[in-house]
Amino acid sequence: MKFTRRLLSLAAIGLSTLAWWPMASWAQGTPLKLGVGMFQPDREKNDATYRPLAQHLAARLGRPVELRTVDSWEGLAKSLSNGETDIALMGPWGYVLANHYADAQVVSTILYQGKPEYFAMMVTHPDSGLQSVQDLLGPKGRGRSFAFGDKGSTSGYLIPLHFFMQQGVDPEKHFGRVLYTKHQAIQTQVTAGQIDAGADYNRNRSAMIDQGLIQAERSKVIWQSAPLPNDAVAVSAALFKDKALVKRVQDALLEVGPLLAAQPGLLPAHYTGFVNTDNRFYKPIRDAGLATGKLAPRQ
Repeated sequence: MKFTRRLLSLAAIGLSTLAWWPMASWAQGTPLKLGVGMFQPDREKNDATYRPLAQHLAARLGRPVELRTVDSWEGLAKSLSNGETDIALMGPWGYVLANHYADAQVVSTILYQGKPEYFAMMVTHPDSGLQSVQDLLGPKGRGRSFAFGDKGSTSGYLIPLHFFMQQGVDPEKHFGRVLYTKHQAIQTQVTAGQIDAGADYNRNRSAMIDQGLIQAERSKVIWQSAPLPNDAVAVSAALFKDKALVKRVQDALLEVGPLLAAQPGLLPAHYTGFVNTDNRFYKPIRDAGLATGKLAPRQ
C-alpha cells in the first residue's frame, strides 16, 4: 500500500530525530498537539465537539493543548510520525499503522456506552434486492456498486476487505464500481439508493439516525463483524518516553467518565469515558492487516 511505504520513510526520518530529543522538550508549559480524526461531518463541527476534551487535558496537564482535526486516518497516523501530533484520538487501523511504522503507543481506549469495543458492518438499502451478505457475495452482488471508507479506516476498509478476502472475493473484480469515501457519505448515498452497498460501523450509523441525517428504515445491515477495539488515544514515540507525562495523560482521561454527569460536552453523545489499554488490545486489527498484506511483517 502506497501509504504504508510513505509512512515508513517518514517514520525512519522521524524516529532518527526523536532518538536525540531531550526530555526537556516536554517541560512544563510546552504546548501539546492533540490530533483528532474526522469523526463529525465537517471540520468546524469536529473541532467544536472535541475542544472541551482538549481544554480538559490542558487544565489537568497544566499546559496548552492545541487541537487539530485531521481529515483522514492515514493523515493522522503520519502526523504522529513526523512530529505534527503528540497525542491522537484515532481509529484502530490508523493506530496500528502508526505503531508499526512509527512506534506510536496507545495509552487509552475510548468507551462507547460503557464498552471499549464496536462493530464493522455492511449496509444496503431496502430496494437493492440484497437480502443478505451472501447475496452481496454471490451473483446478485456481481457488478453492483460498493463503497469503502478511506484506506486508513478500520471498519470502512480493513475489516470488510479482510472478510471479502476470506470469502475468496476480490471487490475490485466482483463489483462494477468501488468507491472510497467518508463514513457519513456512505450512509447518505446508500440510503438514497445512489450506491448499492457499503461498509460502515455501528456507532456512525446509530449517530446519523439519532441526528436525523438518515432514516433507519433506509439503512439495512446485512453483515456485522466480531467485536473490534474502539478508537485509540495514542502518543508519539517521543512522548511515550516520558512515563510521568503518559501517566498524567491517562489519569486525565480516566477522570472524563465521572465528569460527564456534570459536563456532558466533554465527549459526544453515547461516549462514556476512557479505559487504560496497551498495544495488545489492538492485536485483532494487526492480525487483519497482516492477513490482507496491508501491513508488512516486521523484519
